[in-house]
Amino acid sequence: MKKTSIAAIGTMIISLVFSSFVSASSKYQQWLEEAFPADGPGAAVIVVKDKKVLFRSASGQADMELGVPLSPDNVFRLGSITKQFTAAAILLLEEQGKLSISDDIKKYLPDYPTQGHTITIENLLTHTSGIFDYTEIPGYFDGLAIRKDVSTQELIEVFANLPMDFAPGEAWNYSNSGYVLLGAIIEKVSGQSYAEFIQTAIFDKLGMHHSYYGGLQIVLNRAHGYQGEAGNYSNAGFLSMTQPYAAGSLLSTVDDLVIWTNALFNGDLLSEESLKKMTTDFELNNGEHTGYAFGLAVRERFGEREINHNGGIHGFSTYGTWLPKQKIYVAVLSNNADSGAQGGFLATRLAFDAAGADYPRLDAIDIDAETLPQYLGVYQINENETRSVILEDGRLYTQRTGRGRMEIVAHGEDAFFYPGSFTHLKFERDSTGKVTAMDMYQDGADKAERAEWVSDLSQGQRNAVDVSPEIYDLWAGNYVMASGTALTVSRVGGQLFVQTTGQSQFEIFPLSVSRYFLKVVDAEIEFTAGDDGRGKTAVIYQNGTEEIANRVD
Repeated sequence: MKKTSIAAIGTMIISLVFSSFVSASSKYQQWLEEAFPADGPGAAVIVVKDKKVLFRSASGQADMELGVPLSPDNVFRLGSITKQFTAAAILLLEEQGKLSISDDIKKYLPDYPTQGHTITIENLLTHTSGIFDYTEIPGYFDGLAIRKDVSTQELIEVFANLPMDFAPGEAWNYSNSGYVLLGAIIEKVSGQSYAEFIQTAIFDKLGMHHSYYGGLQIVLNRAHGYQGEAGNYSNAGFLSMTQPYAAGSLLSTVDDLVIWTNALFNGDLLSEESLKKMTTDFELNNGEHTGYAFGLAVRERFGEREINHNGGIHGFSTYGTWLPKQKIYVAVLSNNADSGAQGGFLATRLAFDAAGADYPRLDAIDIDAETLPQYLGVYQINENETRSVILEDGRLYTQRTGRGRMEIVAHGEDAFFYPGSFTHLKFERDSTGKVTAMDMYQDGADKAERAEWVSDLSQGQRNAVDVSPEIYDLWAGNYVMASGTALTVSRVGGQLFVQTTGQSQFEIFPLSVSRYFLKVVDAEIEFTAGDDGRGKTAVIYQNGTEEIANRVD
């Protein structure tokens, strides 16, 4: 056998490691560009393992109108990733002996109407307070209110007297209102504004020099925010950052988030006891676990413990995830408010890949188009829900009761997946070859949700009829629902479209001259005419409910 020198072996090892790194970077860049093409709003991404950067890049435009490409140095709004900073601030104050998370919030906010309940600071941190989420007030975030600068007290007054969702500790419901109250408690206890406390106690202490409380100040390298989808992008609407406040007002970069994560999980900011509190999911009064701790979601998946949080705010969507076993952190910060799904999937895909985890690696394959009709039909999930499999323009879709239509793509024999997710399904056939059921593996779960084939699509199928496009002109216009949500109906050539505030535009198809249906979601719209023959109202039917929108133009 030929001898190999020690030096040669060392060179081989270095070469293999370098090749592996280059290969991973190339693959990760491909994933990034697939999720965020260069010609639209994009994302900055970082992947770190045991403090070593495996991948740091960006794709897309920081400013579409000026043609400025995104960089990993860009500053983004964080949205609800802010909540982990707020939670850490509370724990810092607890370590200083200035409060306890078991305290009744009335100790610090004596005028807040708790409606006869004892609500603790821990209830606020874990979304178990029962306090109604002010961002869910109908029309609030679609109207002019969010453009107005408000004080902390004025923001609290928006939701203070609304009925509670449940008694504290009885259930879990995400509530931005709870984090507004946490901000108020931080101000009360520290004697500083929320922005000042976060700046001095966290940003300055950790050297996070590119992180800020949002506002109108000039921020170097700030990315511009957008909304919409390819071919239909628009600038994000204005939002006073006093509105999200301690629930979502912070700005940062991928590099600063790495500094933050290293400090948080290495004990440079909080004690071991405080960190354990922050990362242990809450147990409800009935003993059930919520999967949510203090400003962080926690769960086990693909053999890894996962600690993460996402964020969504005007013009931006974000995702950060930490795998403690291998000390892997991934952040994906996007300047498109409507890119949350692809950003979240990209982040988790990168994290599990860097960990070498056993997650679903699903690649699309071509299949014979003649086999697609074999899967069509209605599949019964449970007593109240079905999933329909639909074929349109050579593409296969599924649609669950009351939800939107989603495309599925083949990755094996009778096996399909939803692009941009770990969710996949497998069709089952009987001895004659007829498809009889589907097994759905939600988010890559080991256990399947089974649905039996019960009927073909002719039962309950909606077919468009021919209507003169001139009729569409009668319905075109602006309508407003009682909730304050605006509905815009417009004709484009021979097609009719609807668009609600903050949503994409979707085509609607005529069932009759006055009644129309959407394909992307299970919903219908019926117009009534006024004395002039033009649309007076639009009634939206969805999920067994109906809502009237009145014409305003």
